[in-house]
Amino acid sequence: MKRLTTLALIVGLCTVAGLFLSSGLDDVAAALVSAGWGAAIVVVVRAVAVGWAGLGWFAVFPRADRPGLWNCVSLRFVREGINTLLPVATVGGDFVGARLLAQRGVSGGLAGASMFVDLMTQAVTQFLFTVGGVALLAWLHGDGPVVRTVAGGLAIAAPALGAFFLIQRRSGHRVIQAMLNRFAAAREWRALGAVDVLYDGLRRLYSSPKRVIGAMGVHMIGWIIGAAEVYVALHFMGYPVTVAEAIVIESLAQAVRGAAFAVPGALGAQEGGLIALCAIFGIPAEAALALSLVKRLADLMVGVPGLVAWHFMEGKKDAPDMEDRTSPAPVSMEQGTVKAGGDIARAVSLDAMPVSRVPANLVGNHTVLRSMESDMGTLRKCA
Repeated sequence: MKRLTTLALIVGLCTVAGLFLSSGLDDVAAALVSAGWGAAIVVVVRAVAVGWAGLGWFAVFPRADRPGLWNCVSLRFVREGINTLLPVATVGGDFVGARLLAQRGVSGGLAGASMFVDLMTQAVTQFLFTVGGVALLAWLHGDGPVVRTVAGGLAIAAPALGAFFLIQRRSGHRVIQAMLNRFAAAREWRALGAVDVLYDGLRRLYSSPKRVIGAMGVHMIGWIIGAAEVYVALHFMGYPVTVAEAIVIESLAQAVRGAAFAVPGALGAQEGGLIALCAIFGIPAEAALALSLVKRLADLMVGVPGLVAWHFMEGKKDAPDMEDRTSPAPVSMEQGTVKAGGDIARAVSLDAMPVSRVPANLVGNHTVLRSMESDMGTLRKCA
């Protein structure tokens, strides 16, 4: 996987270099400078959009188990920083966000389930946003190769989106359990416990269509807010576009980024997509590349603080763990349990007990958190 990521990164960098050289570095630089304060406004717009996405995550929780809004918003910036700036798949930050949310009082199963529901609502609204962009493009310029190409991509994406939803329902639960029965071996009980708790959380969140639809409405507004980046940047560069044209460019550019999820930062894909889309509205390649650079500046200015916040969040978590390691854990042999103040002692006690003696709720939350910790271990080294 690392080799494929490295290869994709090399190809993306070569594509970007070729596009910039063919368009003229001086012309691109002049277009970028002309953006002026527009670049700063784009950064602000991006920060608003990311914070708004945190509100969409917050909206999926039932009122009784809802975390603080600030937790969802701040962790949404962490997710954004990891997904856009680190060489991982574009959902790596989402798993980190779920794990960090579980450390803030939300049960592990519910935190993991909320991450999947949030990804689902984002994916559905992005799909609808792209459909709207294609419809606007067809209305403005009629049928053309771009319309047909994107429509074909949407036809492929629709079944994949449906499968992602079904795998989160009861039928998906049975499929995953069958796979674990075949491959989990001696640790099967631990994996199945985690899956059971995760699907309990998914059932709770999907049991309220009102909350899910509300979250989708929030995310749809967020996608439209993102179109302001295109509108502002091109206006400052001297290429004014209408709101409808900005929505077309943003929606289809986001679709290109989503299709290139395997390439870190969608390098090359974003630049090539913006050149093709801007050309439809008479915007030259150098301005499209300058627009891409402004967007990547927003990636950095919003993503880096998220990574820094992640670093400090992990530091706060590790400090109590070190204290726990230095303090002895008294053991009560009569009760057969370990009485210790820290998370490590609790983890040891659960691992040492037979599954028949571990309460179901502790098994589920413990295994979900442990699986998140192990899966994200490599990502934490990047902070």
